[in-house]
Amino acid sequence: MDRKKFLQLSGLTSLGLVVPNTQQNIAQTQQTTEGGCVIIPTETQGPFPLDLSANTYYFRQDVREDRAGIQLNLRLKVLGLGNCQPMQNVRVNIWHCDKDGSYSGYSNNMNPGQAGLTYLRGYQITDANGEVEFITIFPGWYSGRICHIHFQVYVSSSYAAISQLSFDIPTKNALYQAHADVYTDGVDPQTFNSDNIFSDGYAYQIATLTPNTTTGGYDSYFEVTVQGLGSATGMGHLEKETAKQVILEQNFPNPFDTQTNIPFQLFKNSEVCLDIWNLAGQKVHTFQLGQMAAGKHQIALNLPQLNLPIANYAYQININNKDGRFSDCKLMTHRQ
Repeated sequence: MDRKKFLQLSGLTSLGLVVPNTQQNIAQTQQTTEGGCVIIPTETQGPFPLDLSANTYYFRQDVREDRAGIQLNLRLKVLGLGNCQPMQNVRVNIWHCDKDGSYSGYSNNMNPGQAGLTYLRGYQITDANGEVEFITIFPGWYSGRICHIHFQVYVSSSYAAISQLSFDIPTKNALYQAHADVYTDGVDPQTFNSDNIFSDGYAYQIATLTPNTTTGGYDSYFEVTVQGLGSATGMGHLEKETAKQVILEQNFPNPFDTQTNIPFQLFKNSEVCLDIWNLAGQKVHTFQLGQMAAGKHQIALNLPQLNLPIANYAYQININNKDGRFSDCKLMTHRQ
């Protein structure tokens, strides 16, 4: 199984986003609440979205490539609207402009010379805490738009939520001033009221921004809740066609110290293999399990015996049978 088949989990249907009411509670418009959460509207995909599901190259934590800028460690937590609990095994995409306001992947009069480039785009899968982490640079700004980061939460091929986040203006502009040699366009002149996206409300879309003395950069944290229920077991949302062939369950225990078990169920006799991927998008181990009968099965893993360091890993089951090839994946956390 090559990377093109890895983690093709969902499509681009756009629905509303919600955020937990532990964040700033400034009323923007009439809001609907459920399970202690507040629904906010989706934002535009533009100006330059790419469908990351078409290219698994983007499965990575570090999205910087060659872009100059101050390091930003961005952590997002995804919660389910119905109970405000973490949602595991959902895909989160981010993309944003570089320090000079350019986006990778497109070239036009306002964004020249960027076709074919891939910087500052990537996706991860939420862990047992419903969280993903990215290493990026702090974005710049451009005419008409305040500094922002786009994100998309893919729950399944029938449901994805799309929005944007921004930062407190004084804190963000202090960053630009402190690193004026890098951010040569100066401080961001836009306000939320003058921005053509956030002018209708922004209170629920402000991420934290704090200095990181270790990296010399900054850390940012943001919580967003999507339609559905968070799950302590991480069963997630199974694609309908795949679920007719195989059910891949959450490993247990999770998180784990040394050994964990991966349960799955086959509905037809199938050729089975299991791939282990690190969060840089590298396949680090493959178990060729051969022909297996329909029924419930379990694989025991001992990551230290595989010489794999403590980290999060994605595990993907791949099956072949008379109906075709099917895959499903989840995330597991190996810790001390």
